[in-house]
Amino acid sequence: MNDAVRMSVTGSVLTITLDRPKANAINVSTSRALYAAFARLQDDAALRVGIVTGVGRFFSAGWDLTGAVEGEAVDADHGPGGFAGLTEFFALSKPVIAAVNGLAMGGGFELALAADLMVASPQAEFALPEVKLGMIPDSGGVLRLPRRLPRALATEMLFTGRRMGAEEALRWGLVNQLVPADQLMSCAMEMAAQIAMNAPLAVAAVKEVLRATSHQDIETAYRTLRSASLPTYRAMLTSEDAKEGPRAFSEKRPPLWRGA
Repeated sequence: MNDAVRMSVTGSVLTITLDRPKANAINVSTSRALYAAFARLQDDAALRVGIVTGVGRFFSAGWDLTGAVEGEAVDADHGPGGFAGLTEFFALSKPVIAAVNGLAMGGGFELALAADLMVASPQAEFALPEVKLGMIPDSGGVLRLPRRLPRALATEMLFTGRRMGAEEALRWGLVNQLVPADQLMSCAMEMAAQIAMNAPLAVAAVKEVLRATSHQDIETAYRTLRSASLPTYRAMLTSEDAKEGPRAFSEKRPPLWRGA
């Protein structure tokens, strides 16, 4: 494992910490180490939710420009999960929470955008400044940001590279919760615990349906939902967990999820 990426497990939650001074910038080897961590989340049945965070003033400054100056290509192969190990990890069926502790710039913001949920400290700031460097944020920023913010605002950020503070991000719904820095990880862990209490197959089905239908109109989305194109959703409908939930409710006891 790359020394810049640490993993710790608390119950069913995997915390992935980026610690690469001074700015948690991401090069190819760090991307691949992040992917290995997210792959562990996917492959370990005992893990239900992931949290990704950073150490210090930065969540992540994004692509390591030092590596670029030294010859790492703009289109370098960052591994099967794409840049930062998550931006193109489309098969990941478990939720990821980005706990944004500080500056999320460029590819760091793209990593946060690739997560399912986002909590932030007041020190968090978000920007996609790639146009200032002769590039575009093509590790998901140019694709995801207009789907998370009003298009005019997203376009402004993409064209100008301007920063968005934590309070503004909360106001626009980009961030789920804004909490003091010393409460950031406990907030993320509490959110993860709430998710982990629920049926794992149902949570995976929600993620699958959201991914497949988020930009379809309602009628088209219903057709997708009723089709055979969503295997996790179809498996959930006839699962033991779908029987256990109502049974546990009627018996006034906690459900015993099997994940099947």
